[in-house]
This record gives sequence, structure tokens and C-alpha cells, in this order.
Amino acid sequence: MLPALAAAQPLSSLVDEALHNNREILAAQKKYEAARQRPAQASALPSPTVSLGYTSNGGPYPGAGLGRDVTSNAGVTISQDMPFPGKQKLRGEIAARQADAEFQEYLAVRLNVVARLKQAYYELHHAAEGIAATLHYQELLQGVLRVSEARYASGKAAQQDIFKAQTQFSIFQTQLLRYRQELRSKQIEIAALLNRPMSSEIEVPLDMVLGDAPSGLQKMLAQARAAAPMLAREQKAVESGELSANLARKEYLPDYTLSGGYFNQGGMSPMWQFRVDVKLPPRARAAAVTEQEFAAAQARHEYESTNVAIEARIREDFTVGETAHQLAELYEKSVLPEARLALESSLASYQSGSLDFLAVFSNLMTVVDNELMYHDEVMQCHMALARLEEMTGGEIRQ
Repeated sequence: MLPALAAAQPLSSLVDEALHNNREILAAQKKYEAARQRPAQASALPSPTVSLGYTSNGGPYPGAGLGRDVTSNAGVTISQDMPFPGKQKLRGEIAARQADAEFQEYLAVRLNVVARLKQAYYELHHAAEGIAATLHYQELLQGVLRVSEARYASGKAAQQDIFKAQTQFSIFQTQLLRYRQELRSKQIEIAALLNRPMSSEIEVPLDMVLGDAPSGLQKMLAQARAAAPMLAREQKAVESGELSANLARKEYLPDYTLSGGYFNQGGMSPMWQFRVDVKLPPRARAAAVTEQEFAAAQARHEYESTNVAIEARIREDFTVGETAHQLAELYEKSVLPEARLALESSLASYQSGSLDFLAVFSNLMTVVDNELMYHDEVMQCHMALARLEEMTGGEIRQ
């Protein structure tokens, strides 16, 4: 098992660090904050237009004929484009739905980063456990090798026993190299997720507790339907698509421009003007409506597709986690204790000369293989739970 490490960090503190420092999360947060500014812009009226000008008679310069000619004047006109009532409100609602979708995307990014961090953490722990176990059994094998050499020197053991033990010792060395490579790889991955320097070393605490098996599949599915950001994001896209289709239908209704003006005519009475300009809908309006209706239908199908995909992944990871937990318990409570007893008994018998090397070696490798498989199943169980948290949109207590 792993020794206590002074620099070890619990997973919860690493998760908090990732939520504050991860660049993917920060980018998604800023993208959402930018999207929040759009509804107010989309629902606002276009800027009014102010026009200044003059009309002259007898010369092109300002004031020519002013007060003498009825068509000479200088004035100001203000005009305002006015969408047909209801259009701007719809545009604001569409932008609001899109902002809501960006918020759900932000939550989905947070969950994804945390799930990746947890999985890398469990894989890091598995590599550390593999190193500790391999070093332990390598040391045990050295003891067996010393006994074999002593027995060979006295003519009680074959030379091939020594060769077999030395070969397995070298195999342990190759396993150590693989585990150390995996350990460093996962430290780099975690450092990237935490936005730390790549040279950072992440230490894991004491032996990982298996915890409870995943339970409540139907509850997880219901939680995903209610809270999974990936599904909520698609729901907001459906709502935005339906609003966009409604807006496209409203484009049949004409927009208009209101304008009013004041014109000074010198010594004559001033002139006032008011007018309404109606914009006729474009001829291709029907095609635009059909396009938006198809887009809304697409969004509904994507929502259903995401719902099916999430349910499939939850069911799959639930099965993986449940099976891994059962296997880990079986290794922990039955297989490993019995294998260790068999190894201890065979070691004692081998030292006394009542058992041959092959039996001891077989029992040793049985313990090694099963302990490594136990750690692998613990890792698989925790990783499945991390993926379930991402899919359901919330922490699953163990």
C-alpha cells in the first residue's frame, strides 16, 4: 500500500483548484458572460436617425431665398425604424435562450473538466499502487531468490529456479517502467487541467477506499433528464429554434419608419412634416419560414438524440461501476486473503525444503496478478462514478 505523503493533496482540493484555474472553464464562463449581453441589444429598437439640411432658391449656398421663396428652408428631421409589434420581443427572447444555452454549456464544461480530473487522479493512484505493489513483490522475490541460490549451492535446487526468479525480477522492472511512465503521464494531465507548470508533481494520499457500489439507476436517469447541462443546452436550442420560426412567420408583417421634421422658412411661418414609410416583406419570405421550421425540427431531433446518448452512457457506466465494485469486493474479501495465505504457507514450506520452487513461484504470481487486478477494479469503479457524475449533472455520493 502507499505510504502517507506529506505533500499529498486530496481530490476535493484539486477539484476546487481546477474550478478556479482551468482555462477551459474560464473561457466558457467568459463566453456565457458575453452572451448575457445580447438579449438587451436584440430587443432594443434601432438607433434613430437625425438629418440636418436646407433647400435654397437662387443659389446653392445655405439661406438663399430664405423668407422670400416658399420652397427655401433649413430644418431638421428625425426618423425611427419601427419593427412590427412583437418582433423585437421575440428577438430578445431568442437571444435569452441562446444565453441560457451558453450557461448550460459552461456547466457542461465544468462537469467535463472535473470528470477528466477525477479519472486522471484515479489512474494516477492506480499507477502509484502498481509501483508500490511491484516493489513489494520484487523485494519478496529477492528473498525467494536468495533461498533458491542457497539451496542450489547445497545441491537441493535446480539452476533453472534461479533463472526463472531472475527473469521474473526483470519482468517486474519492465512493469515498474510502465507504471512510472503512466504516473508521469497522469501528473502532466492533471497539471494541465489545474493550469499548473507541467513539471509539477501531484502526489496521492493513502490507499483509496472502494466505497459503496453505484445504486439507483432510475434515479440517475431522472436526475440526468432534470439537471444534465448537455440535455438542458439542447432544450434551450429547441426553444430558440421554435422562437426563430415564430419570428420568421412574423416577418410577413411589415416594418415601418416614423419620421418628423421642422423647417425654418425665415420670415414666413415654419413648416412641419410627419410621415410613415412602410417596408414591404421580401418575396422570399416563405423560404425563410420553411428554413426556420426545418431548423427547429433539427433542434428537436438533436435533443432526442442527446437524451438517448446520455441514457445509454449512464446505463453503460452504471453497469461498469457495479461490476467493478463486485469484482473488487470479491478480490478483497476472498481471492486475495486466500492467495496470500497460500503464498505464506508455500514460502515457509520452501524455506524448510518440503516444497519445490515452482509451487512457490506460482503462488507468488497469483497474489501479484490478483492484487493488481483488485487495484484496477477499484480504479474502474471510481472512474465509472466520475463519468456518471458528468452525465447526471451532479455529484454521486459514495
